[in-house]
Amino acid sequence: MFNNGLSIYPYTGELKKTYENQSDEYVEDKLQKADALYHEWRNQPLDGRAEILHAVADNLMKHQDELAKAMVQDMGKLFGEAKAEVALSAMIANWYADNAKDLLRPQRVYTIMGDAHYEYHSTGVIMAVEPWNFPYYQVMRVFAPNFMLGNPVMFKQASSVPTTASLLEKYTLEAGAPEGSLVNLFVTYDQIEKIIADPRVSGVALTGSERAGQKIAAEAGKYLKKSTMELGGSDPFIVLDDADLDDIKKILYMARLFNAGQECTSAKRFIVTEKNYDRFLEMLKEEFSKAKMGDPMNPKTTLAPLSSKSAADDLHQQVKDAIAHGATLAYGDLDAPTPTPNGFWMPAVILTDVTRDNPAYYQEFFGPVGVVYKVADEEKAIKLANDSHYGLGGQVFAGHSKHAAEVASKIETGAVYCNNFRGSIPELQFGGVKNSGYGRELGRAGILAFANEQMIMRNPYDKIDLNHTIGGFV
Repeated sequence: MFNNGLSIYPYTGELKKTYENQSDEYVEDKLQKADALYHEWRNQPLDGRAEILHAVADNLMKHQDELAKAMVQDMGKLFGEAKAEVALSAMIANWYADNAKDLLRPQRVYTIMGDAHYEYHSTGVIMAVEPWNFPYYQVMRVFAPNFMLGNPVMFKQASSVPTTASLLEKYTLEAGAPEGSLVNLFVTYDQIEKIIADPRVSGVALTGSERAGQKIAAEAGKYLKKSTMELGGSDPFIVLDDADLDDIKKILYMARLFNAGQECTSAKRFIVTEKNYDRFLEMLKEEFSKAKMGDPMNPKTTLAPLSSKSAADDLHQQVKDAIAHGATLAYGDLDAPTPTPNGFWMPAVILTDVTRDNPAYYQEFFGPVGVVYKVADEEKAIKLANDSHYGLGGQVFAGHSKHAAEVASKIETGAVYCNNFRGSIPELQFGGVKNSGYGRELGRAGILAFANEQMIMRNPYDKIDLNHTIGGFV
């Protein structure tokens, strides 16, 4: 996970560029600068940083095509999807620049002891360990709120997306962000551990796999550092008896095959009541049949390659294992011709008849694989949705959104979208439960994740009166 950066183009398998790891001396220099910046920011107003963050957003959009092409080269994302990710990252930066002052406004507390309020202060340097599937967006979810709060961010992305990591740092600093505010690192796991252990680092944010979460959370816990973990997901997509299937059809392709299905919040488990099952399955097959593998820079391509050879190989094997344990390959051909011989390809496939004793039942398929389940009724749909090790997101479709929301409240996940396409916007917090992790990013929760929520209580009378203290009760 923490090797030299290798930019390998997933469409051809060609190695484009190698990035060497940085020395301990380099890391120490950057950590010193970040820590000094934290102390400088500690007592400064937010207004100056808001102007800079707006400039960062503008600079990302100015270089949108270049940033998107780097993403295509590093991890194979469709060019159109890559441009949209750059735009979303800029949106997040602008939103926190516009709203941080209100989000961090002191909150009054009514108490018999006097005039009390909560203030929200920065705590120090944040170490972020981020994945490859949304290399700008996932870093921006941590950087933008912490920049406004006053916490510098050092980040290590997956070794497969080194060019995107370099460019994000470059164009952030170019926009006027001070050195140390966002630091890209090419380092080893041992160096990451040393950074987490350093007393100048106050928190750790990770988006990644369960395995990565276990390692990084353990290191954070060892050194008593606050952490947030956004891990995997196996999100349910529930279709109830009175759902409008024609309406649902509009989003089926995007619900599962966006980013080649390499998304934590993709609809990975389609849970459909008996009344709609047959028609829904045919609809899903029809939508999956529109998947066209090809050059991710070509606007006619609708299904990109996977991010790496290992990702493609592992997913092929995972589907084969599911079939060997009784699942039915309802759509797709694992041996379908591929656009390039050495690219990292996985065709779109649909599995059915995945029973509880099949290892695939509790697994996450991180790619263009849809799994469809038939259930008798709403109660069974809720039970199946909750029978998962994950709890990140989900979607519920019913005849009325109020009913869908009632069902959603019974689903054990961090977020549920009712009669709507799931999406990410800055004001809606993001995060999960169970093996999907803990903590929240985006929204107000995102800017408070690594804040010192300091309570200050003032005696307005300036003289101690025991009748107005806890001592007055004893």
